[in-house]
Amino acid sequence: MHPFDLKSALLARHAQHVVLVHFPIALFLVGVGFDFFGQWGKKGVFAAVAYYDLLVAAVSSLPVAATGILAWRWQLEGQRLKGILLLHLVMGLVSGTLIWLVWSTHFRARRNPGGRLPVYRLPIEIVAAIVIALTAHLGGFLSGVNGPR
Repeated sequence: MHPFDLKSALLARHAQHVVLVHFPIALFLVGVGFDFFGQWGKKGVFAAVAYYDLLVAAVSSLPVAATGILAWRWQLEGQRLKGILLLHLVMGLVSGTLIWLVWSTHFRARRNPGGRLPVYRLPIEIVAAIVIALTAHLGGFLSGVNGPR
């Protein structure tokens, strides 16, 4: 396979998930970082950047979930999931749900005039970041990056 063969890259049965997954992970973690800076520094600019980072992370989690399910259907031909793959799927769904929950908390606060972000969101963001990191770690094992396949 040629490294610049666009057809092979776009039509590979699992490549899209492996490539796309990095976007919501990075956007969410950076958004959480900006949110913490905004909370401690009392800077509205950081809160605005966090909001948009979290929005794009939430939206980009949808194609990641879709390509993950398609990779399972194509690569394993819909076999029953078990072990690390099942755990990765469950934690991926939990991660996506937490990303949307965090963004919706920011969204609701922005909709209210003079609305302030609730402080309880910060522990939720930390838990979400941990769950996302564990999900990514399991994905690394599945792809062979973190150990033998």
